Amino acid sequence: MSFHKLAIIGYGKIAQDQHIPAIQDSAAFELTAVTSGHAKTIPGVGRVFTEDVEMYSGAPEINCVAICSSPGQRFATARRALLAGKHVLLEKPPAATLGKARALAALAKHKGLTLFATWHARENPAVAEAARRLQGEQVSQLTVTWKEDVRKWHPGQEWVWSAGGFGVFDPGINALSIVTAILPAAVFVQSAKLSIPSNRQSPIAVELGFGSEPPGDSLTAVFDWRQTGPQTWDVEVRTRSGSTLLLTGGGAKLEVDGQEVQTPPAREYPDLYARFAELLDRGESDVDLRPFELVADAYLCGEREQVDAFSF
Repeated sequence: MSFHKLAIIGYGKIAQDQHIPAIQDSAAFELTAVTSGHAKTIPGVGRVFTEDVEMYSGAPEINCVAICSSPGQRFATARRALLAGKHVLLEKPPAATLGKARALAALAKHKGLTLFATWHARENPAVAEAARRLQGEQVSQLTVTWKEDVRKWHPGQEWVWSAGGFGVFDPGINALSIVTAILPAAVFVQSAKLSIPSNRQSPIAVELGFGSEPPGDSLTAVFDWRQTGPQTWDVEVRTRSGSTLLLTGGGAKLEVDGQEVQTPPAREYPDLYARFAELLDRGESDVDLRPFELVADAYLCGEREQVDAFSF
């Protein structure tokens, strides 16, 4: 496995909580630099730059970047990285629109560079085991319940409420990444209801109805950012052969017919970087946009309802 000098672009909560520890734990990457609009020094990081353009000239040895800035900034940031000859890992969602994500994939291919659009929830071994057990099955029911407290996970982050900020789809797309990874048949959005606070542009809650081929009896998802107390990240699948599979904890644990299935512990971000290292060694990209397509289709066909104003 090759060794890579990597930089993080965007020093926010996800970079601090997940990316930096995973990189520091990796034998394939050295965290060489970070760009941040507010931090001047970062423990364990040799150099901190204000802008990515400044970093490319000041640290030319960097050959890959992890982009953790907000979705609205990711296209321009990733485009500059690819044009500078850097391989790119993208936090989810990969861009603010499908068109921009596809343009990045085309540019990476043209430049002969690796582009990795990550879906961290898929890295759970329980998700892979659920997918294995559902092979050859026909799904009768799908029930996704993804409810959490936005004040806990996005404290004071106004960008999530702007146009292009995704709202509750920011966590909800994690559920969709699991659904598209485990189901044996493709699903599509049949109906959607988006609950949007009167003072915001993006939804605080969403209800989805899916179709599939062959069709299931009931395929639904509910995302809600207003949950307090225990948080809920569940995906339940019932098959026509009579089995029930339940993924809980965002894909960390699997039960089949009420019995827990023993799988290795979840290591989402360390495994993402192991996958990135494999792609770099092979000279390949991984840009699966199926979860993103479901979000886009929900916006296209969804009914809007105005709900109470939200403030942190």
